[in-house]
Parts: sequence; structure tokens; C-alpha cells
Amino acid sequence: MSSKMKTQKLSTSSETADLPVTKIIASPSLSKKELQKAMKKQNDADLVLTGKVIASKARNSNFVFSPASLNSVLTIAAASSATEERKAVFNETATVAFADGKANGGPKITAINGVWVEQSLPVDHSFKDLMENVFKATFTQVDFRSKAEQVRRELNKWTSDQTNGLIKDLLPLGSVRSNTDRVYGNALYFKGTWEDKFSKSETKERAFHLLNDASVSVPFMRSSKRQYVQRFDGFKVLKLPFQRGLDIKRSFSMYFYLPDENDGLDNLVKKMTSTPGFVDNHTPTCRVKLDDFAIPKFKISFGFEASKALYHKACVEIDEEGAEAAAASFCERHSYTPNRNRFVADHPFLFLIREDTTGTVLFAGQIFDPSKSS
Repeated sequence: MSSKMKTQKLSTSSETADLPVTKIIASPSLSKKELQKAMKKQNDADLVLTGKVIASKARNSNFVFSPASLNSVLTIAAASSATEERKAVFNETATVAFADGKANGGPKITAINGVWVEQSLPVDHSFKDLMENVFKATFTQVDFRSKAEQVRRELNKWTSDQTNGLIKDLLPLGSVRSNTDRVYGNALYFKGTWEDKFSKSETKERAFHLLNDASVSVPFMRSSKRQYVQRFDGFKVLKLPFQRGLDIKRSFSMYFYLPDENDGLDNLVKKMTSTPGFVDNHTPTCRVKLDDFAIPKFKISFGFEASKALYHKACVEIDEEGAEAAAASFCERHSYTPNRNRFVADHPFLFLIREDTTGTVLFAGQIFDPSKSS
């Protein structure tokens, strides 16, 4: 899966602190209830961040990014001031959502953190210990001063290697300079198989309606099986679970949020990103029989520079077998028929790939034209 990456720059200040990442209140120890509350707060913040990115540079266009990857790299970058609650949220995400489930028949997941430090600077052993033992990040000393461009290429190779070649050239020319002291990185890779695979023989071309009243013909996957679909006020939600195998402590699913109106996605996104607990309160719980069920195959990629020191790229592809997605982040210092029960995603929609136990949003995005890859 390779495609030209769309890169955008967010209209934010040059400080990464302007991103709406949850501000965690210090706590000496976390009970299970406190941790659940902290996770919900973080998950709500992820949707706020999704809305901010869409509003800034991705409105009315295909888009995908990984809140989980961005949160990881920003938490590591602020490690020295991270509270016990933030560390607990990071650890819960890492041990539950990011653990590889392939050996047990679940999704293949790779989540790697790294920090690269200028070799001429004195080694702060407490910082090194924090990176390696608390945040499980690889600690590497490099020569930014005289080999900045070489280090940039090495970082891009690291990203490509950790994401199965899906994320390439994340750091652009000139992004790593001789005055760089540290670079923090996170790479996230996900590949899951649908609990109920689609039959390729059932995939047919169908019209997907664009915002300009035009349409494009794209392959739609179809199934006559019962699906997790629920209708809400003005929109419907589809939940497609991934195979779990023996990985019974976790549950990964892909969610599709389809507005009733062809042009209703903008208002739906605003509602989702401004309502605490929206995802948990709008999750289908029962399989239902549908008169018509079809979702488009798609492959998209998107990248943005959140500031002069924060870079992010992500991509996702879904087909009859399942979904494959990857993301990487670097942070530096310096037509609707009411009488039929149907779910046909033939107009713009939003999607999430989520671990349901913790609520962690691994990937979020929207589709306005599935015929385009960026």
C-alpha cells in the first residue's frame, strides 16, 4: 500500500502545547475508577484534536491521522513534567491498546517509541532511565551538529521500517538541523482481519455521491449478514469488529459514522467533537438485519506539520479482508430512504479504529471521495 502523501500545515502556534491534548491533574496513585475517568478524558480530547485538524486543513477532503501516536510522542516529549495520571494513561494505552495480538489470532500491532539525543551533550542518566524504563523508548545518541541530514534520513528509515513501509519521508528536508538537541518519535502500525470477512465476489461498482452533486463509481463491499448498526438523530453508526482469536481481554473495531444527509458530515463532526462521551454513547450493541448494506473500499493518506517542531503522517486501507493502518509522529525541541433498514456509505462519512476496552482511538478520519488516495 503506497500512495502519494498529502501534507498540510496546521494553523497553530509554533508551540506544541497549543494542541488540545488533555491536561492531566497530578495524583499520587490511581484507582481503577480514577484511571477509567482519566482514559475517558483523554479519549474526549482525542476527538477535540480530530475536530481541530479537520477544521484547520482537512474540511471537505479525505483525511486520516492517529490521536494515539500524537499523544504518545507528546507525552514522551513532556516526560520530565509528566504527572502520575498521565503516566498511568500512557501505560494503560501501551499495555492494552498497543500490545501485539497477532500470536493470539488478534490484530497485528506495533507501537515503538524512540528518542535521539545530541551526542556532545552530557548524558542525563535519570532522563535516559525514564525513557527506557517508564516510556519503553529506545535511547540513541546521534551527531546532530555535523550530520543533521544523515540523521534525518536515518529517522525516516526508522519510521518506514516500523510501519511496514507505509510511512515514508515523514521528516522533510531541513527539518533536522545542526542546533537540534533531541528528537522524540512514535511509530504505530495496525493490521486487523474483519470478524466477518466480505466476499470479493460480492464487491460491485456503485456510485459515491460527492458534495458538488457529482458522483464517482468505486468498488463497494457488500454482505447479507447481520451487522452492528444503530440509528440515532440525524445519523447512523456501523461497528465492524476485528477478529480477536484468543485475545479476549481486548476488542478492536472500526466505526463508520454516516449522516442522513449527503452534506451532513460537517455538522456531525462538530457534534462529535464537542460532546463529551459521544463515542461511548453512540455505539451499536446489537446485530440487525439490513435490506441493503454496502461500504466502499478505500486507501487514503494524510500528513501535517502541526508546528515547526511537530510532524505527523498516517494512512489507512480497508478491503474485503480487513484494515491496515499506520502512523508516525516526531516532535523536536527547538440519498436516504426512511422506510428501509439500510446502511450504505455512499456519501461522506467519518471513521474510527478503536480499542473498545480502553476507548483508545488509534486512527480517525473522514472520506469525501474514496476514489482518491490523498
